[in-house]
Amino acid sequence: MIFCVEDDASIRDIEIYTLQSTGFEAEGFANGMAFFEVLKTKKPELVILDVMLPGEDGVTILKKLKANSATNNIPVIMATAKGAEYDKIMSLDLGADDYLVKPFGMMEMVSRVRAVLRRAVPKQETHILKIGGLIMNINEHTVIANGERIVLTLKEFELLRLFMSYPGIVFTRDQLLADIWGMDYAGETRTVDVHVRTLRTKLGGCRELIETVRGVGYKMEAQGI
Repeated sequence: MIFCVEDDASIRDIEIYTLQSTGFEAEGFANGMAFFEVLKTKKPELVILDVMLPGEDGVTILKKLKANSATNNIPVIMATAKGAEYDKIMSLDLGADDYLVKPFGMMEMVSRVRAVLRRAVPKQETHILKIGGLIMNINEHTVIANGERIVLTLKEFELLRLFMSYPGIVFTRDQLLADIWGMDYAGETRTVDVHVRTLRTKLGGCRELIETVRGVGYKMEAQGI
């Protein structure tokens, strides 16, 4: 999923159309407020972020993304105005992965998106994940809960790994089905609930770290990071 934050509706629409036409899922937002609201429940693979926005500008939004441990690994491409050298340098210094100079061609945008995604460091390259009393070693495929090693099934391990990789981010049941069981999985969302319940049981005193977000899904408690 690519998020496009652009206040000009005509530009935003063609960005989304082009991305979708070239095989990406894409969603657009007119301002930072709408973007951050959706970011509470959905994490994109990449963000295309315009610098000039109503309310919070793109640079301010970029700062917030990079200051939050739950979002600082999301690749960001900044869209800057022609001749705005300062915005370009500022964005790169703050952690933007690339930039586009307006007006830019749509195929250039797609090319840069693909390039940034190719070189983005996968989250799973962090071999040790730790939240509260939970420690996961991805390489060794082990989990320690409050000092005690626990045995998880493959699906339970992948669920916990996803939660621990993105603390504070809410995952819907449908998202979890797609991410853990695959897009073509024909199961029901009850499958997710059953696996989360057994996972919590095995986690013992750490079970409360996996929170239920009523009417939405589940998330990992972000406290203690």
